[in-house]
Amino acid sequence: MAEGAEQEDKTEEPTQRRIDRAIEQGNVANSVEINTFFMLGAFTLALMLAAGPVATKLMTDIRAFLAHAHAIPSDPQAYAGLASRVLIIFLQAVAIPAGMVGAAALAAGMIQHKPVFTAQSLIPKFERVSPMSGMKRLLGVEALFQFGKGLAKLVVVGTVAGTILWGERDRLEAFAQLDPGSALRAVLSLSLKMMGGVLAAYVVIALGDALYQRHRWRNRLRMSKEELKQEHKESEGNPEVKGKRKQLMHARVKKRMMAAVPTATVVVTNPTHFAVALRYEPGMGAPICVAKGVDSLAFRIRSVATDAGVPVIENPPLARALHATVEIDDEIPAEHYRAVAEVIGFVLRLRKRAA
Repeated sequence: MAEGAEQEDKTEEPTQRRIDRAIEQGNVANSVEINTFFMLGAFTLALMLAAGPVATKLMTDIRAFLAHAHAIPSDPQAYAGLASRVLIIFLQAVAIPAGMVGAAALAAGMIQHKPVFTAQSLIPKFERVSPMSGMKRLLGVEALFQFGKGLAKLVVVGTVAGTILWGERDRLEAFAQLDPGSALRAVLSLSLKMMGGVLAAYVVIALGDALYQRHRWRNRLRMSKEELKQEHKESEGNPEVKGKRKQLMHARVKKRMMAAVPTATVVVTNPTHFAVALRYEPGMGAPICVAKGVDSLAFRIRSVATDAGVPVIENPPLARALHATVEIDDEIPAEHYRAVAEVIGFVLRLRKRAA
């Protein structure tokens, strides 16, 4: 009752942080029916591809064994060698189907969620061995659902298999009159037909279970309003997180600024403490600040501008004023129009004279 009431309080959708943390701990949405469907499909494919050649090889080996059965010595060493040969023949027969089924099981897990390697599931938990928790699992809603799902699977698969066998009832009577090779081929054909019908029915079961497991998994991760507030406080109010976020933001701004410096029309400097890069093109309302910095950043701006052939003009009062009043990608304030116009006009005259 307490657990149900606690779950009812969790009315908020899980945040991405909570989902990521659950996945890191191995708590993922996983449908057993998807795994079963893939394994049944792989087994059916193995029957189609390998049953004929494997059966032929088995019959050849058995015939050779029976033809030379009288020549087998009756000592323990010979029996050991015979057992080894029989084991090798058996392993060769089941290797391909077993390999395909194993690969299908791995593929089914990777399709449902990315691979997760964690030791969290190995840590002992009291609720796993608690008799009360065990009773809740046995008598809970999930246990009832699993019972109903198993019963539905039994009915659906049994109905499909029974319908196919009933339609082939006339052929079943004739199987006893066939030679071993023909009987084996007939049984294989009937088995493939029945497996195809079962797989077609299992698609609906697997998809339904996958959707249910996904919905149930997200419901388990739902949060109460208090948990949501606490997580928001931890993620937003954590000084370390905020510091890292601010560092990343500053790094991005610096990178974008340095990439924009070669596009500037002029760089106004202090000359050593401040640097402001301005871009102006005909048709613009006012020059735009594309980069600015102090001390080491100002030195980098001047260095990049010099390498790119952008004029660097020393005007300490204007450099300090622009650095204090204009932001990146903003137009310069109106009170600096005249001073900036004189600098840009000087740069344009230099370019004209050089040309």
